[in-house]
Amino acid sequence: MMEDFGQIALVSILSHLIFIGISWWALQAIRLDKVLKPNHIMQARLLYILLAIVIGSIVSNFFLDYLQWSRQLPLILE
Repeated sequence: MMEDFGQIALVSILSHLIFIGISWWALQAIRLDKVLKPNHIMQARLLYILLAIVIGSIVSNFFLDYLQWSRQLPLILE
């Protein structure tokens, strides 16, 4: 039981990092510089990072919830 927690923690960390990376990559296609004020480079970079973390975390939580639910589904038949 305890080693299962370690595996879940590892999968959760990797899932969050992977989906944050994918979100960062996807956000590069958006031209936010047209919307942001000129000469605010640090704020724009921080906004990209925060958006990538938020989007990646939401998608990762969905993925992890779906994974957990699919593992619990066989318990219906017991």
